[in-house]
Amino acid sequence: MERTLILIKPDGVQRGLIGEVIGRFERRGLRLVGMKFMQMSRELAMRHYAAHEGKPFFPGLIDYITSGPIVAMVWEGKQAIAVARKTMGITRPAEAEPGTIRGDFALEVGRNIVHGSDGPESAAGEVALYFSPEELVDWARETDRWIFE
Repeated sequence: MERTLILIKPDGVQRGLIGEVIGRFERRGLRLVGMKFMQMSRELAMRHYAAHEGKPFFPGLIDYITSGPIVAMVWEGKQAIAVARKTMGITRPAEAEPGTIRGDFALEVGRNIVHGSDGPESAAGEVALYFSPEELVDWARETDRWIFE
């Protein structure tokens, strides 16, 4: 099973989309193994977005992601990263397919509701930024046999 980090960003929280976002990942068949409602510190934001440091949009990105509470989650499943990214839709909401989170709820890149890990290495690093191993729950759903082969 693969794991991925999903963040519901401040715009998603402020717009009351927490339940909608969680529901989409649950209905897709992914299994929630960790979740926190939190205020992201500037230090954590700078670590999370370190790859963008020095870019013109970096200061605004840090200000935005720390502007309100977020929901940090770890989802698990076969090909969880690819499935989560398809469920979210592409980064640019105007180009995202209808039926995706971004395609249905977002208009601008800077307010695109969710963040998701883009590969196995980034997922492992991002999960470790937000969760200790003890905060992740290994469990099986009764429905897993109807979702996973």
